[in-house]
Amino acid sequence: MIKFYLSALLFLGIHCAARSQSLTAIEKKIIQTARQNQPETEKFLEKTVNINSGTLNLEGVRENGKLLAAEFEKLGFKTEWITLPDSLNRAGHLVATRQGKRGKKLFLIGHLDTVFEKSVPFEPFTRVNDSTATGQGANDIKGGNVLILAALKALHAHGLLDDVSITAYFTGDEESSGGSESRRDFIERARQCDIALAFEGAQGLNTVTTGRRGFSSWTLKVVSRTGHSSQIFSGLGYGAIFETARILNEFRRALGQEQYLTLNPGLIIGGSDIRYDDKTAKGETTGKTNIVAPLALVQGDLRFISEKQKESARARMREIVEKSLPITKATITFEDGIPAMEPAEKNEKLREMVDQVSRDMGLGPVKSGDPGARGAGDVSFVAQYLPCLDGLGASGRGAHSIEEDINLKQYPLLIQRAALLLYRLTR
Repeated sequence: MIKFYLSALLFLGIHCAARSQSLTAIEKKIIQTARQNQPETEKFLEKTVNINSGTLNLEGVRENGKLLAAEFEKLGFKTEWITLPDSLNRAGHLVATRQGKRGKKLFLIGHLDTVFEKSVPFEPFTRVNDSTATGQGANDIKGGNVLILAALKALHAHGLLDDVSITAYFTGDEESSGGSESRRDFIERARQCDIALAFEGAQGLNTVTTGRRGFSSWTLKVVSRTGHSSQIFSGLGYGAIFETARILNEFRRALGQEQYLTLNPGLIIGGSDIRYDDKTAKGETTGKTNIVAPLALVQGDLRFISEKQKESARARMREIVEKSLPITKATITFEDGIPAMEPAEKNEKLREMVDQVSRDMGLGPVKSGDPGARGAGDVSFVAQYLPCLDGLGASGRGAHSIEEDINLKQYPLLIQRAALLLYRLTR
């Protein structure tokens, strides 16, 4: 038995040594530089996490952008701030570029904002132990932003950013988009590149995102005749609330079992009088138990893996809405949000490159994650134009909650892997 364990340990040692031989001399230097920079990287991460940059905290988003811009300028990047119309109430975007002729033209995606607005109790960067730190946006997505910077620093230290084309684009409203106007410049710049890499949170060391669902919203409005409740089901029909209940239940029955498709009614109000404010997402209603409710409103979201699936779902929802109960009338409207990033062969080829880097580093294989396990993201706006990968950022748990943390054990390895991937793509 002892001989067996000794043989196994010897095999593992030879195996790891063989893997390390898959790295070139310069790649080993890149990894060593990233390791040496790690303490500085984590100090900078703490600094950016401690800036509140909720989407609607425009000053905080811009401050976070200025912090990153200064670091990119040290690496020879040209930085610019993309302003947006005041009507959108969004801070704008940071773009950092280097122009060259070598290798693939890369489009790197992060975002400056978090879900944590100033009204939310502040949670600063806090080291829990040697493997975990907590803080607002620690993994979504400030850890990813700093990962991009750290990977580029490791390349810059060896002159490996010379004559390459890289655009690093940090949107200021990923968590609450300002709409199509806000993404016009983002899409135009991406289309000038060959590959898009997004640095939303990683799902560990061995999974990347080759597909993710899109998002759109819908609004259901129902009206009916009103009067004394004793006349419901007869002279007054079924009322707005029963009609709303019918529609929602049919949505569930017709659409609830399709892979990658989800439909969620997130807000509902009904009664004799209803008021809803889009800007604050607050609704009010009044009514009595002895009055048939004449009004109802529902707002929800629809998530899908392709435009075909989205349009099919919308068509079925319209059909259900049109089959009104007696003396009621319902209408439904849809609003596009973020398109789907459909799984595609071009994305799978990028995953294979990450897989090879990971294996060469001795970290094991990298597979594609479940498209249904992630929400929508900025990369989806450009997925139809060029090969894309996401989930290349920092790993951790509890994104969008007060328990959000970052895995400090995996973070250095993810930085090193990203640096080697960028190096290989730009050769």
